[in-house]
Amino acid sequence: MISVQDQPVAGSSPELQRSLHEILGGGILDLQELCLTVADVILWRRKNVTIAILLGALASWLVFEVVGYTLLSLVSNVLLLLISILFLWAKAAEILNRPPPPMPEMHLSEEMIHEAAVLFRFHVNKVLSAFNDMVQGKDPKLFYTVALCLWLVSMVGGLTDMLTLGYTSIAIILTVPAVYEKYEDGLERCVKLAHMEVKMYETVYTDCVYEKYEDAWAMCEVGSHGSEDVRTVIHDCLNKYV
Repeated sequence: MISVQDQPVAGSSPELQRSLHEILGGGILDLQELCLTVADVILWRRKNVTIAILLGALASWLVFEVVGYTLLSLVSNVLLLLISILFLWAKAAEILNRPPPPMPEMHLSEEMIHEAAVLFRFHVNKVLSAFNDMVQGKDPKLFYTVALCLWLVSMVGGLTDMLTLGYTSIAIILTVPAVYEKYEDGLERCVKLAHMEVKMYETVYTDCVYEKYEDAWAMCEVGSHGSEDVRTVIHDCLNKYV
């Protein structure tokens, strides 16, 4: 068998290759810094953040799936506990002449609201524009992509619930890319070997089964051989190559 190292791969020159970090971080230009941060988290470049996300997902799974909390009851209990602690802390500080709990001033400025509204409006208009192009037949590729994604979501949604799907997705996103980056060379070698094997079997099938079947069918049509001869030719070919 030909060595994998000897087989050039189309478009695999060092100038054209991109690292996994560059691919994951190559998002929208306006959000390039955010995309790079997300890529760092996914590839464990910021281990503290990645571990915190995994632990948070595990804790939420335990709370919702094992303990049986609902989102509304969990939020209500957390807020109740928070305001109770702060209220008792403030009252105790007032009685003991101690400083009150350190609370930052919380308010939304008009400028922050305006920037958020402009950003929200921009992205909503992009989505609506893409939707119009899709339903009017101007972007068939987008239509097929969205239709395939919605069909996959529908199929997966019928097999599992939303929470389990979310936990599983987070675990996959934070583990599979990192493992791939760590063992990239070995995995690419296996993929190339598998690709060569598939191409070899495809060539055998095309040269043997398809061509021999056409020859046997042609002989059967002209009447020089019977159906038993046709089956014999195909059977001998399969025994030779498969």
